[in-house]
Amino acid sequence: MLLSSAYFPPLSWLALAARDFTLSPDRILPSAVQLEACENYQKQSYRNRCYILAGDGVQMLQVPVKHASSAIRDVRVDYSTPWVTRTKRALDTAYETAAYYAYYRDDVFAVLDARPETLWELNLATIGLLLEKTGIACTLSPSSSFAAPDSQPDDYRFAIHPKHPDSVLEMLRLERPYYQVFRDRMGGFVPRLSGLDLLFNEGPDSISWLKRL
Repeated sequence: MLLSSAYFPPLSWLALAARDFTLSPDRILPSAVQLEACENYQKQSYRNRCYILAGDGVQMLQVPVKHASSAIRDVRVDYSTPWVTRTKRALDTAYETAAYYAYYRDDVFAVLDARPETLWELNLATIGLLLEKTGIACTLSPSSSFAAPDSQPDDYRFAIHPKHPDSVLEMLRLERPYYQVFRDRMGGFVPRLSGLDLLFNEGPDSISWLKRL
């Protein structure tokens, strides 16, 4: 499966990563995901932003970058503004009452406080954290060359984008609610959020939601 890198990736990204992961009483077979490492950086995509659910609605958390016209592995994170502090405050405000936020908060903050130099490194860290904490066994490897869109099977690089329709959860039969702190204010379940939302609200049961266990 071929996916783009993402900053605290959305539910559809995690659901695809979990699709081929086999969990049974006697063995675990991890899924395999190839991350697009040879593309040019794509603006206004999940590569440098994620979405959480706050008391006043969906909130975007964005990573400022330098050299946005560069290849994805060369894009530098811009730490000249206090976006890390703002991000941590936003997470505290949105999820302080979530059932598992206190349990995972320090691990999430540690990734941000490490201040990786490149966006690629930051995304790998956020992806790795969510895979580990949600319980998805998955091997990640960078792509060695750029493949044209839809030139190979299981290419979902362009299927997951915040500005485009996303039918991944529907395709995987995962279009169903889980508990969200502010869902009543929103009039119901809010999909297309970062996997952080699932983790903070469902904790160890996240894998059950992702795998329909």
